Amino acid sequence: MININEYQAIHEKTSHFDFNIPYNTYPCTIPLDFDSVPLHWHEDVEFIYIKKGRGIIVIDGSEYDVEKGDIAFIVPGNVHGIFQYQDDSMEYENILFNGKMFSSSLDDFYDTFLLPFFENTVEIPKIFRKGVTGYESLKKYLDANDNISSHREGAWGLAIKGNLYLLLFNLVTLYEEKINSKNNKRIDKLKPVIKHVELHYSEPITVAEMAALAGFSESHFMRFFKETFGVSFITYLNDYRLSMAARMLLSTEETILEISQQVGFENLSHFNRQFKKKYNKTPSQYTKSPAK
Repeated sequence: MININEYQAIHEKTSHFDFNIPYNTYPCTIPLDFDSVPLHWHEDVEFIYIKKGRGIIVIDGSEYDVEKGDIAFIVPGNVHGIFQYQDDSMEYENILFNGKMFSSSLDDFYDTFLLPFFENTVEIPKIFRKGVTGYESLKKYLDANDNISSHREGAWGLAIKGNLYLLLFNLVTLYEEKINSKNNKRIDKLKPVIKHVELHYSEPITVAEMAALAGFSESHFMRFFKETFGVSFITYLNDYRLSMAARMLLSTEETILEISQQVGFENLSHFNRQFKKKYNKTPSQYTKSPAK
């Protein structure tokens, strides 16, 4: 089972890639490992490959139902999250790599062909599934890399990188249309807010501070955030903190009071009420629940 703190730190603090190649795979299960992965963004390229079950992936404000075999393509800067679908479980692989591994001073292939993809300027599906152009090729090379990385024998990094080149070659060949940048610019306004919550959820956070970070008045910020992500900023902030609390309740021996304070709730009663509202259980009941 993946370490929750490690999963949370993948994108911001520490490199979790093998020294030989910036590519790694993390098997995860929702809700067994954690109930959700709150909205966040990072500079790595990511594939979310559904292996079993069903779930929900949100990418730049759009919600997608996904199931076994589906593959989400997350380019650097996409604001995304992974959530449970009703009472279903979902097993998936979180595949991350650094797109700059393809950059070279000896050619301009990266700038010409790949950078438009990684900068989210090409119209490409967010979710690949059966029937979507390029799906079979994408699945073929990810499956091949899955087999290679599970053994990591000899010069395995060369094979991983070779398959990624072929995978990206197929996508670049199939998708060339430029994207409408209007929605990208809208998301960009809120990226500093999402990153601030991701890194500082344990600290006091006010609407006024986040509005200033986005360059808006408080009222415009609240309206803009809800129009973009479908929930109010306060709801998003509380859900993020509660998700972190749920992880800590199952992975640490700290008291409920200590955990509530560490995730940013100053009042224990308020934390208990919000937790029960989200999970239909009190924090103490949640820790005593059988494995999901």
